[in-house]
Amino acid sequence: MRNKFAQCLTEIAAEQQDVCLLYADIGNRLFDKLKDVAPERTINAGIAEANMATMASGMATMGLRPFIYTITPFTTARNFEQIKIDLAYADVPVVIVGTGSGLSYANLGPTHHSFEDIALMRILPNMQVVCPADSLELEALMPQMLTVEHPTYLRIGKKNEPLNYDSVPNIKLGKAHVLQEGQRVLLLCCGTALQIGGKLHAQLQEQGISTELTSMHTVKPLDEDYLQKMADYDLVVTLEEHSLIGGFGSAINDWIVDVYEQPVNLLRCGIPDKFIDQLHDPDSARKRIGLTAEDILPKILQRLSKK
Repeated sequence: MRNKFAQCLTEIAAEQQDVCLLYADIGNRLFDKLKDVAPERTINAGIAEANMATMASGMATMGLRPFIYTITPFTTARNFEQIKIDLAYADVPVVIVGTGSGLSYANLGPTHHSFEDIALMRILPNMQVVCPADSLELEALMPQMLTVEHPTYLRIGKKNEPLNYDSVPNIKLGKAHVLQEGQRVLLLCCGTALQIGGKLHAQLQEQGISTELTSMHTVKPLDEDYLQKMADYDLVVTLEEHSLIGGFGSAINDWIVDVYEQPVNLLRCGIPDKFIDQLHDPDSARKRIGLTAEDILPKILQRLSKK
């Protein structure tokens, strides 16, 4: 997904002279083509993420459209105070890009894991939170983010994430995207967890259980119009590669309690409240914590059996 981000940004920067990038001393070769088309708008801010956020705020105030980019924990947690005050409170249109989200850097341990970034960003007023499922969703959403006059957090993977589409989907920022319609189970998938949702959908359909598969690429604001039908399902399942505390499933649960006020049989699937270490790769990490279709399917069937 990071390669697609660099490609899209290069294409946009070639057309829009106000678009610029600040990055924290990573991906130097990744942005070579961007440097060719926008050499004065491609800035290595160094390993100084807090300064980078503040610089972007000033540039946005001067009329530019900055992106700030580095590995997810460093572009959300390390500079949280600057994001809170200089970007969210100032309410400036800066896109904060976190690459390698969730378990993408599983083998590097908790310093590089990002289980709390959605929670940190969605709690901030004025902040929009966008989590594309793959590089094709990212390609569809990138130009749309530049139409928003508020700060945005863009959560992306690292590289070689499986594709969920054959071509760039016709999706809209802030709107849920239904890939498969169904009646009994509703799978609400956040970001790269759509791949897990796709496997679960196939397995449930094989068992004769009508299932709807939906990409919730925009976590904030939620598509409240789409969510109005949740009570019609025997079971609603949220899937995400983020802590169960404060993430996408929590946002859905909060909305049910505070706004919807109808009974929903809700199963939240994500990362448990603990640190995970000594991992080989993302797949081994997902197996360790039970975030696979094989682990989740029995939980869904058990919930349905109680209906």
